[in-house]
Amino acid sequence: MLRTIVIGSAVSVQGIFVQHLPGNRIAVRVGDRVFAGTPVERGVTAA
Repeated sequence: MLRTIVIGSAVSVQGIFVQHLPGNRIAVRVGDRVFAGTPVERGVTAA
């Protein structure tokens, strides 16, 4: 599943979900690298 995470205050990364981590964080894989950060909540789009 494709997920987006925030790393720091202004950097976001989108990749394939890897695992849940402590502290409400997740890990995602982008190519051969794994990044950890806070997941971006899914929003509702306006019609």
